[in-house]
Amino acid sequence: MHAMHFVFASRKQIINFMGDIHEKLAALKERASCLRLVREFFFDRDLLEVDCPAISHASSIDQHIDVMRVEMDQNRWAYLHTSPEYKIKRLLAAGIGDCYQLSHVYRSEESGKLHNPEFTMLEWYRLGWEFTLFMEETLDLIRLMLGLLPASFINYRTALKTYAGIDYLHATSSELLACIDKHGQQVSSDAQNWDKETLLQFLMSAVVEPHLGKDQLLVLHDYPASQAALARTRQNGDETVAERFEIYYQGIELANGYHELTDVNEQRQRLYKEQEARKTMGKSHLPIDDNFLAALEKGLPPCCGVAVGFDRLLMLRLGKTALTDVLPFSWEEA
Repeated sequence: MHAMHFVFASRKQIINFMGDIHEKLAALKERASCLRLVREFFFDRDLLEVDCPAISHASSIDQHIDVMRVEMDQNRWAYLHTSPEYKIKRLLAAGIGDCYQLSHVYRSEESGKLHNPEFTMLEWYRLGWEFTLFMEETLDLIRLMLGLLPASFINYRTALKTYAGIDYLHATSSELLACIDKHGQQVSSDAQNWDKETLLQFLMSAVVEPHLGKDQLLVLHDYPASQAALARTRQNGDETVAERFEIYYQGIELANGYHELTDVNEQRQRLYKEQEARKTMGKSHLPIDDNFLAALEKGLPPCCGVAVGFDRLLMLRLGKTALTDVLPFSWEEA
């Protein structure tokens, strides 16, 4: 017969486990309260809640965001949304008016302390609003969760000059790579082949972002036109900038907003450009959402929109350091 081995947990282990359970349950109860707070915020401001489908025939196209595919049957694939943006804009073009969605979204290959492949996104749109006023409303929403924090504003170009010591507008790819090395950042062996945009993305995330919003909310705005995504562009002195903003607190990105692009021809060209960039990066081809482009063709009213990471807000509200602490189950536990 085989000997039987018994492993007994120590009293300390049991107490720690029970403490962890109680903390998690308390966080989930706070999560429910905050979901209600957010909905009351928009109810008081007369925004309609919408509930667009998570699964679609086509997907959003972004060279830096990977989409999850769903097998419908042997010959058909669908896509889980990375944001409800395309669907909400179709509703805006149909005349629904100011609205928001609070729902789960899905992004492949995203995991870590601040990432989970499935997470909760809050996204809303205002018709005919001034861009600066919309930024202030986004700050109001964040303060609802984090308290009455002060806020400051800095444009993308100034942030890079201040924290990385380089002017992106006139820098070459080799100069950006040298700047990354100067700041002690390790990059992969193929970094010599990275294009300027990839180098800028790395420099911003690794060198600049940790400095943003240390003691207050920080609004980063006026992005390079090459990073406009679905935002309008305008001339600002010697550079063309995207009317886009992100909000940071303690070095963590919380929101990404746009003065929305309404020109269907420009939007179509940007999607094709993103497709080519994905191809160059060795990423899979994604079908363009013709229904989304048809809505723009019909006419998207002038509007501003923003996406906010609800889980990150809750994490900061509760003084936690990882999304795992505020999710019922992380991907590793699901």
